[in-house]
Formats: sequence, C-alpha cells, structure tokens
Amino acid sequence: MSYLMIFITAVFVNNIVLSQFLGICPFLGVSKKISTAAGMGFAVMFVITLSTIVTFLIYYTFLQPYNLGFMMTVTFILVIASLVQMVEIILKKVSPALYQALGIFLPLITTNCAVLGIAILTIQKNYNIVAGTCYALASAIGFTLAIIIFAGIRERLAYTKIPTSLQGTPIALITASLLSMAFMGFAGIGG
Repeated sequence: MSYLMIFITAVFVNNIVLSQFLGICPFLGVSKKISTAAGMGFAVMFVITLSTIVTFLIYYTFLQPYNLGFMMTVTFILVIASLVQMVEIILKKVSPALYQALGIFLPLITTNCAVLGIAILTIQKNYNIVAGTCYALASAIGFTLAIIIFAGIRERLAYTKIPTSLQGTPIALITASLLSMAFMGFAGIGG
C-alpha cells in the first residue's frame, strides 16, 4: 500500500474518531469552541505521531527480540504518559492561554484511547517505521479535522433554536453521528 493511500485512508475513510470510535471523550468534551478544539487536535497530533515513533522503536528493539510482546500495552502507556507530561510542560511555558483552555483534557490525552490505539494498530498492521509514522500522522490529522469540523458545527448550533429535550449532549451525539455518516461517503476512496 502506498504512503499516499495510507494517508488518505487514515484521514478520511478510517477516521480514528468517526469510523473507529477511538478518542470520543476529547471529541465530545473539547469541541465547544474551534480554538480549543484546534489546540487539542494539535496537541493530540504531536503526541500520537511522537508516541507512535517511540513505541515502534521500543517494540522492535526491546519487546519483540526478547519475547516481551505481552508487555506492549503497559510499556506503550508509560511512554504515552511521559510524552503527555512533556507536552503539558511545553504548553504551560509557550501558551498559557491554551494550557488554561484545555484544562483537565490535556492530562486526559494520557488516557485518550486514540493515542494508544494508533500505536498498537501500527504494530498490528506490520507497518515499517515510515509507513507507521505516515499512518500515525494521518490518523492524528483525521482526529484534528473531525474535532475542528465538529466544533464549528457546535458553535453554529449555539445560535439555533433546538428543542429542550435535544439540547446539550443529545444534539451533540446526533451531530456526531451525521458527521460520521458524511465521512462514510469517502469509503469508495480506500479501495
């Protein structure tokens, strides 16, 4: 599979949030404003890409050669937690406003199943380091694209008269399902 097809498929066809349903917590929780959603998307993009590279190297350097594959999940979680701490420290210094806006969701990147899921899927799909990095970056871009689009729709919904019974979470879930169905239109691209 070419790198371009891996990229297009991961962003649109097999979108990590809208198709594989990984990373739903930040998708719903940080998508009320475009600025906050973009910040979360870029933070997740950095963490997913970097953690996939690091976990790939750890897996093929230490875990697989010494038959320690059963330690993959625990090892990957520790690596991801360390990287999130690094991102948190950097954001606190570089952009205090974004750090405050993300609030509790920044440490939750550690438990974002999309980050761990991409690292594990890269190993399961037997990608090499370049293909794995392409897949991780594309999946992260797909996450960012989905959360920004969703935030834009939710901002517009704030100016719409919505029945009381559908306000809040119900309309957010309906909107997410419609967005997911819209992305299903790209399924013909992936083969």
